[in-house]
Amino acid sequence: MRLSILGSMAIIILFASCKKEQNPFEIGKQHIGFLTDSTQVKDLKTVFATDSISKFISGDEFAGSTNTIEIFEKGGKKLLTLTPKHALDSTSTIRSVRILDERFKTEKNIGTLSTFKDIKDSYKISKISNLINSIVVTIDGINASFTIDKKELPANLRFDMDLKFEATHIPDNAKIKYFFINWNN
Repeated sequence: MRLSILGSMAIIILFASCKKEQNPFEIGKQHIGFLTDSTQVKDLKTVFATDSISKFISGDEFAGSTNTIEIFEKGGKKLLTLTPKHALDSTSTIRSVRILDERFKTEKNIGTLSTFKDIKDSYKISKISNLINSIVVTIDGINASFTIDKKELPANLRFDMDLKFEATHIPDNAKIKYFFINWNN
C-alpha cells in the first residue's frame, strides 16, 4: 500500500516537473505565443500585458471596414499586426496575424527571415497563388501564407498573370516579404 502511494506521488511529481512552458515567440496552427485562435479582442491587454497595443479605427462604425491592431514591444519595435474578424467588436476573435518580428518562428524554425527553400523543406505546400506583384505560398498545415515579391523570381516569370506557379518556378533563395497566420474558421 505504502509502495503504491509513493509510486503515485513520484509519477505526479514527474509529470508536474515535465510541464512545457509556452514559448512567447512560437507559432503553431492555433497559436502565436500566448495569442490563440479563440482570443477575443477584449482579452488582448491580458495576452500582451508587457507590450503596447495600438488600435487603428478607420472612419466610423458605419464604414464596415476592419480595424487593425498593432502590437509593439515596450521599446517601440513592432511585433505583430492583428486583424479581427469583425470591426469594432470587442468580442470578436482574430482573423489573421501578420508576423513582423524575426523572433517569431514555427516549430520547424520558419520565420520572417526564412527563404522559400526553408519553407518547402519543412512543410507541404498547399497552394501557390499568382498575384500582380507577388506570389502567395499557402501552407494549410499551420494556417500560414507567405508572400514572395515577384522581384525574387526570374525575369521571364514576373509578368505572366496566367502562369500557374509550381514550387520548381521559385528560386530556393527567394525571401519572404510577408508572413501571415490565418484563422478563418
